[in-house]
Amino acid sequence: MENPGLIYYIALIAVLIIGVILGGGIVFFFRYMAITRQLRVAQRKAARTIAEAKEETKNSLTEAKQEAEKIKITAEREYHQRRGELQREESRLSSNMEALTRRLENIDQREHNLTNKEQEGESIRVELASIKEQQLKQLELIAKMTTTEAKQLLMERVEVEAQEETARRLREWETKLKEETDKKAQDILSQAIQRSASEITAETTVSSVSIPNDEMKGRLIGREGRNIRALEQATGVDLIIDDTPETVTLSSFDQVRREVARLSLTKLVLDGRIHPARIEEVVAKAKEEVDTIIDKAGEQAAIEVGVQGLRPELLHLLGRLKYRTSYGQNVLDHSIESAYLAGMIASELGASVSIARKAGLLHDIGKAVDREVEGTHAQIGADLVKQWEKSTEVVQGIAEHHLETSNTSFWGYIISAADAISGARPSARHESLDSYLKRLKALEDIANGFNGVEKSFAIQAGREIRILVKPEQIDDLEAMRLARDIVKKIEEGLQYPGQVKITVIRETRAIDYAK
Repeated sequence: MENPGLIYYIALIAVLIIGVILGGGIVFFFRYMAITRQLRVAQRKAARTIAEAKEETKNSLTEAKQEAEKIKITAEREYHQRRGELQREESRLSSNMEALTRRLENIDQREHNLTNKEQEGESIRVELASIKEQQLKQLELIAKMTTTEAKQLLMERVEVEAQEETARRLREWETKLKEETDKKAQDILSQAIQRSASEITAETTVSSVSIPNDEMKGRLIGREGRNIRALEQATGVDLIIDDTPETVTLSSFDQVRREVARLSLTKLVLDGRIHPARIEEVVAKAKEEVDTIIDKAGEQAAIEVGVQGLRPELLHLLGRLKYRTSYGQNVLDHSIESAYLAGMIASELGASVSIARKAGLLHDIGKAVDREVEGTHAQIGADLVKQWEKSTEVVQGIAEHHLETSNTSFWGYIISAADAISGARPSARHESLDSYLKRLKALEDIANGFNGVEKSFAIQAGREIRILVKPEQIDDLEAMRLARDIVKKIEEGLQYPGQVKITVIRETRAIDYAK
C-alpha cells in the first residue's frame, strides 16, 4: 500500500507549483496589458508630435519663402539704384575726359605759340647783343676807356658813396638809439642806486686779537713752540707774535679760518688753560660757532631780500660770503645789494622781481668755493645752484652775469647791470694807489697803440677813456671801428671793476692868420 502522507505531500507540492505557474501567468498578463496600453499612448503622442512638427515646418517654409522674396526685391532695388549711379558716374567721367581733351589741345596750341615767341625773343636778344656791343665799342672810342676800367671807376665811386651814406646812417641810428637807451637806462639805474645804499667795510687778510699782557704771548707759544704749532695746525692760520704790545696778529687769505682762529684765541686767553688738547677742543667748538654764524647770515640775507625756498646747502654757501671780500667790498653785502638792484631793474622792465632777486642774491655764490674748485666763479656758482634750484632763469642769470658766455639772455643782462652798479658806484670798492695808477696808464697805453690816435686821457677814475684821433687818417666810419677795437683790446688785456666807456673824438679845425 502506498503511504497516504507521502501522497498528500506530493499533491500539496503539485498544487503549489500549479498555483505559482498560474500566479506568474496572471502577473505576466496584467503586465503585458499595461505595456500595450503605454505603447498605444506613446504612439498617439508621437503621431501628434509629428503632426505638429510638420505644421511648424510648413509655417517656417512659408515664412522663409516670404523673407527670401523680400530680400530679392530689396536686392533688385539696390541693384537698379547702383546701376543708375554707375551710369551717371560714367556719364560724368566721359564729360570730364572730353573737357581734358579740349584743355590738352589748348595747352598744345599755347606751347606751340610760346615756342614761336621764344624763337622771336632769341632773335631779338641776339640783335640787341650785337647793337649793345657796337655801342660799347663806340663809347670806348669816345671815352678812351675800356669797359673794365669804367666798371672799376664806377664801383669805386659807388663804394665811397655807400661808405659815406652808411656812416651817416650809422651816426643817425646810434645817436637816436643812444638818446633813447641812455634816457631809459639813466632813469632805471638812478632810481635803483638812490633806493639802495649799504655801508661797505674794507677787510684785509689779517686780524688782530688783544691779549691782557705780554706774558700771555709766552703761554701761547708754549714749551718749544708746541702751543702755537698746535693752534696753527688746527686752524690753518699763521699766528704772528711780535713786539707789538698786547696784540697777536692772525694772517690767512681765508677769512673763515681767520674767524675760527680769532674766536679760538679769544676763548683760550679768557680761559687761561692753553695746551694742545685744550686747543683742539676750543677750535672744534669755534668751528661749530662759525658754522652757526654762517647759517644764520645766509638765512638773514635771504629773509632780508625776500627770497624764499632756498635749500640749507645754498644758505650755508651764501653765509660763507660774509667772510669774503672783493676789492674791499664784502661779498655778502654786495650780493644783498645786487638782489635789491636786480629786483628794481626787473620791476621797471616788467619782468619777475622774485627771479631777479634770487639770481642777484646768488650770483656770486661761486666765490664761496672758488679757491677749492677750478673755473670762473660765475660758472662754479651756476653749477652749484643748478643742483638745488629748479628755475633755469636763475641759473642763466648767475652763469651770464659777467657776459662770459657766447649768448647772453635777458636775465644775464639784468644781473650784470645790478652787479656793475653795486661794484662800480662811488666808495663801493677800493684798490691801492699804485695799482690804480697802473690801471690808468695801461688804459692810455692801449689806446695810444692804435694807428691814427693823437692823444688819450683816462678820466672818471678809470671808468672812461677819451681818445683824440687825427682827422686826416681816421674818418667817421673808422672812428666807430676804432672804438670797438679798443673795447676788445681792453676786455682781453685788463682786469677792472665795473665797465670802461670808450669815447673817440674826431674834429677838423681850419686855422688861418690875419696879417
